[in-house]
Order: sequence, then C-alpha cells, then structure tokens
Amino acid sequence: MKIAIPVSAGRLCSHFGHCEQFALVEIDEATRQPKPAVFLTPPPHEPGVLPRWLHEQGAQVVIAGGMGQRAQQLFGDAGIQVVVGADSETPAELVEAYLDGSLTSGQNPCDH
Repeated sequence: MKIAIPVSAGRLCSHFGHCEQFALVEIDEATRQPKPAVFLTPPPHEPGVLPRWLHEQGAQVVIAGGMGQRAQQLFGDAGIQVVVGADSETPAELVEAYLDGSLTSGQNPCDH
C-alpha cells in the first residue's frame, strides 16, 4: 500500500491542490510498518492532473485536509481511497493514525 499526503512546511496542507510537495509513504504489507517517506514535487495544479499523477506514482490512499468533489470523484474512478478533513499533522503522524484506525477526519474545508 502507498499513501499520499499533500504537504507544505512539513505538515498536511489544508488545500490539496496548493501543496508544495506530496509525501508518499509505502507500507510494508507483511509488517504493516511504514517505510521512510519520499517527497515529490507535483506537476502544476490543473483540474485532473494530480489524481492522474498520484495514480502513476502508485498511490492507493490519499489523506487530505480539503479537496474538491471533482478531484474526489477522479480519485475514486482510479480506485484510490480518499480521506478528507484530516488535521494538519506530519505525514508520519497521519500514517500512524491511519494504520491504527485512529485517524480522525472532520469537515472538508474545500467547497468546489
């Protein structure tokens, strides 16, 4: 499993399409332990680009703060699970919470 998290200044970026980088964290299936995050700079933000790009990177889950409905639909079409409304934590904290079932998601602050 590979989890993608949009980050700015080392923490979850509250607006998915405006992040500085994506942390991609691969999970060892045998041990359920995360490997060190790889940070990638995304292509310029345009409608539909980031879901396609993250799919090409092998992402199976996206943890986000806010994300528009169209992006959520595109991720769903690509078979990628989306969690929105996550708090502005570090990628390591978010992945740990996701894996142990304690990740809380709140309101999606993105309304487009």
